[in-house]
Amino acid sequence: MAENQYKWGVVIVACMAIFIIVLDSSAMTVAITTLVVQLNTTLSTIQTIIALYALIIASFMLLGSKLQDILGRKRTFMIGLFIYACGTITATLSVNAAMLMIGWAVLEGIGAALILPASTTIVGASYKGKDRVTAFGIWGGIAAVGAAVGPIIGGIFTTYLTWRLVFGSEVVIVGIIFLLRDYLSESTPTLKWKDLDIVGALLSIVSLILIVLGILVLGNPKNWAYVPLFIVSGAMLFGIFLYWQRRRISRKLEPLSDISLLKNRLFGLSNINSVIQQIPLAGFLFIIPVFLQQVTKTDAFTTGLALLPASITILIFSLLGARLSEKLGPKILLMNGFIISAAGTFIMGGSFNLNTQIIDIIPGTVVFGIGIGFLLSQITNFTMSAVRSDQETDASGFFNAFKNLGYSIGTALIGVLLLVGIFGGLTTAIDASSISGNMTTSEIQNSLYNYVEKCKQQLLKTYHQTWYQKSLK
Repeated sequence: MAENQYKWGVVIVACMAIFIIVLDSSAMTVAITTLVVQLNTTLSTIQTIIALYALIIASFMLLGSKLQDILGRKRTFMIGLFIYACGTITATLSVNAAMLMIGWAVLEGIGAALILPASTTIVGASYKGKDRVTAFGIWGGIAAVGAAVGPIIGGIFTTYLTWRLVFGSEVVIVGIIFLLRDYLSESTPTLKWKDLDIVGALLSIVSLILIVLGILVLGNPKNWAYVPLFIVSGAMLFGIFLYWQRRRISRKLEPLSDISLLKNRLFGLSNINSVIQQIPLAGFLFIIPVFLQQVTKTDAFTTGLALLPASITILIFSLLGARLSEKLGPKILLMNGFIISAAGTFIMGGSFNLNTQIIDIIPGTVVFGIGIGFLLSQITNFTMSAVRSDQETDASGFFNAFKNLGYSIGTALIGVLLLVGIFGGLTTAIDASSISGNMTTSEIQNSLYNYVEKCKQQLLKTYHQTWYQKSLK
């Protein structure tokens, strides 16, 4: 970076990129019903597109990371940004679900898989010492803030304007990033295209697709029978991938990823911590909107406002944590982050009932935000500092892949817990009463699920009629 350039220019550019990537999923969750109506599709189709977006990001992460060694980290970042821009323009102009899937899930997903690992190595290479800790703290904090304020942005655009502006606004941010690209430093490519491990790339993509798909289908009880098949098949293929990488290394060939990183105890533990940290964060960002909108009947915009205190807290304590690590050390902050975030979930757990107001959940969300802020301020730097400089590209791929896996697991698990709690309680109550007749427990559960699906379709039909009548006025 040139001497006359703004010191924090690199991390600002990286933060804008990470912000739009996480904004998609969180902002569009409040627009699902509108998408179903305006694109003349089904609820399951839109849910599939959302799941596919996360699926492609996680599955292409290792390949996206390796391309930095062939193209250079800045060029990889910019190519990813260009693909992402094509995707967001396509999504903005979508006239049907297929076009939305190509733009949002496929093109944006592939673009994000190139951007995320490249931005990690770019930030890591641009700062040293305490500045590096601060930069990664900001980077992690902005990612969480993007996920938390997404419902506000999505709620405003969907309720008062159009959902297309969620994607359209991203085009503007992409344009700003292109204008500020000179802040990003380039690295010298160390490999040729002929060195790319194509077999390893295919094995990693397919194995991760199966694993993430197995996690995502947990959200639908009818698909639970396929979960072991997907996860076990994916795990077996990932084992073959590891064997293939070891074989290439033994033959002095370039592997897709340096699997020796997985033997690095500090790197491994840091990635486990990252996965564990993502699970409650994903669950938090899922359960709060669901509770407020379904139980207290809060609209999308107000739901977003309810998450704002947590968003601000996460950002503040991500920055504060970067400074405190100089005095307390990263390990102490990480442990305290887990303890504080756990305390936040405990406080929130006691505030949910039929009479809950937004103000009742604020104390718990703020405490939870403090803990998550401390974790995000340390986890990226702690993980990347565990590897040598020549291993950073591979390390960023593993780190971002595991991080996305953790987020997928968190979203799926909280959905499963809700389903088990609701359907389990209802099934027990119905089974104990006389209204079930001679139905088995399995038949009762299937009937309940079919009833819920019919309710969803009826709600969509009612929404469609209301929307159509408004459009005629």
